[in-house]
Amino acid sequence: MKSGSIRSLYISYFGLREPLVQTQVLPYLRGLSESGVAVWLMTFEPELKRSWNAVEITRSREQLASQGIRWSCLPYHKRPTLPATLFDIARGTASASRLIRRERIGLLHARGYVPAAMAALAKRIAGGRMIFDVRGFMPEEYVDAGLWPENGLLYRLTKRAERALIKTSDGFVVLTERARAIFKTSRNAASKPIEVIPCCVDFDRFDAANIISREAIRSELGIGVDRKVLIYVGALGGWYLTNEMTSFIAAAHKRDHRTYTLIVTQSDPSMISRPLSEAGVSPRDFSVTKAAPDRVPLYLKASDIALSFIKTCYSKVASSPTKIAEYLASGLPVLSNAGIGDLDELIEANRVGVILRGFNNDAYAEALDRVEALRSESDCGARCRKIARRCFDLDSVGTVRYRKLYDAVALKQRTQAASCEAAL
Repeated sequence: MKSGSIRSLYISYFGLREPLVQTQVLPYLRGLSESGVAVWLMTFEPELKRSWNAVEITRSREQLASQGIRWSCLPYHKRPTLPATLFDIARGTASASRLIRRERIGLLHARGYVPAAMAALAKRIAGGRMIFDVRGFMPEEYVDAGLWPENGLLYRLTKRAERALIKTSDGFVVLTERARAIFKTSRNAASKPIEVIPCCVDFDRFDAANIISREAIRSELGIGVDRKVLIYVGALGGWYLTNEMTSFIAAAHKRDHRTYTLIVTQSDPSMISRPLSEAGVSPRDFSVTKAAPDRVPLYLKASDIALSFIKTCYSKVASSPTKIAEYLASGLPVLSNAGIGDLDELIEANRVGVILRGFNNDAYAEALDRVEALRSESDCGARCRKIARRCFDLDSVGTVRYRKLYDAVALKQRTQAASCEAAL
């Protein structure tokens, strides 16, 4: 490590083994480490004592250290919600403060609101600069998902904390241009560096799927080579429009009996399997399964059209669904409802999918006609992959923009320190 290099502590409220950390957090941190940043990672592990043993922790630490990432972890507490979260914030703050002082860390990178609370408190205790990696508008997300009542106590407390975090932060990451425009209206954020970094993908994961033929994957999954496969990857319920997606899928199956639907989800399978059966889709014509992150590219390669149905609401202005980047990286045209993040312009301007303008049979028929027209174009798959490279590549988009923000925040810190020295 070069003298004077940036030393960063990345705080995640997710566990190391969770898919989001494996596919999003760690690839970014590896890229930052390769660019010369000294990286520390703090995670919160569900059921730490039961899920991990000493040998596994040591092995993971050694593996991450070989990639330039120094890992520490704390137990995650879930219930009762508010006291458990406050307890985790207190422990995370204390641990982060010790790391800052012991390792001379100058930059705190907080992924989301709870880690940002830890980083803000640790900054006050031990110093340094702070990047608030916003990801999404958490208070509105919880309300829109039906988890919190609108204007309830938790919502009001989180909005108050949000204002304090924005004031304390020295730089920001948001997922969409629409979110950047909203942040720039805040007087506490307008003059600070901000980068738009959508959820990106590691193309190595998708290139690896090319060694297996589409026919072989379909054979393994029990899907005939003549079927037209719709695929959905992600959670069900909450702000994900499971009922509307069910109606669309049923309409697609009725329209073309060659249609097969593949649902890849960590959610309860009955949330989609029962409604599909009730809508008249035969169990022979769909499957609901779980998949490890390294298997997702294979399921996508076996498919023809990718679906994304998300509730249109204020919080989704800031949303960049990871599934969209994965779909496009696999060369699949996307069928998405309108009003989610920057997707309307991205999909339609680049002709990599279709925006669904309503939830009725006429809208479904029009969308299916349009997506079939796209699929008939010989360069459709290549165009989707090209746009994925341009907009969602982990290295050329994600890591480059993170490093740019790190440099901007570090430069601001050095400039301020120089000014203080000159004043003395």
